[in-house]
Amino acid sequence: MDRYQKNREMLSQTECDLLRSKKVCIVGCGGLGGYVIEMLGRLGIGQLTAIDGDTFDETNLNRQLLSLEDNLDQSKAFEAKQRMAAVNSEVVVIPVEHYLTAENAMALLKHHDVIVDATDGIEVRFMLQKTAKALGIPLVYGAIAGWYAQVCTIMPGEDTLDQIYKSHEGRGGEQTLGNPSFTPALVASMQVSEVIKLLLNRGDLLQRKMLMIDLYLNDFDLIHFL
Repeated sequence: MDRYQKNREMLSQTECDLLRSKKVCIVGCGGLGGYVIEMLGRLGIGQLTAIDGDTFDETNLNRQLLSLEDNLDQSKAFEAKQRMAAVNSEVVVIPVEHYLTAENAMALLKHHDVIVDATDGIEVRFMLQKTAKALGIPLVYGAIAGWYAQVCTIMPGEDTLDQIYKSHEGRGGEQTLGNPSFTPALVASMQVSEVIKLLLNRGDLLQRKMLMIDLYLNDFDLIHFL
């Protein structure tokens, strides 16, 4: 298929076919999530579950790929489905127009190959880690705030977030530092790269280590965890 021709120098035909059988859950369809959904869909992941109970508002227009002037007040999860229908109609997008909670997490996250954290709250991230651990599913973590970002892959049972955050509560640094258009795009690209390596079982993962990014000073540090 010509659609995936440009992937075939780095991915074999067998690997392209394999990606079409995979299911990835993206929690959050805003700054990070919109780009993650776009890139995974263009790569041909078979099924994407897009979870977000929020709607678009004008403040999203500076950075969120799925946010448009003519879809303000519309569901972010539903717009993710609409976008992918226009980009790659082969990809099945299941929109979940509700926030992830302790009550629905197990039911919504099960039966996926990878879960992507595209949220902005510390409490929900710990809920994701706990649920992914119980389900035995890898979790790709990403956080952004202004010029700064973090990315890592959390395999079931590693509880890496416990080494990143001192508290299980609060909001991410985005609330005080804001976010431009370029930080979410960069970090989403790195998260998608981790997802593909997980799905194909090859390459070096950011496992038990975290990439710390400072775009203002062009500083990229790799933090290793025990």
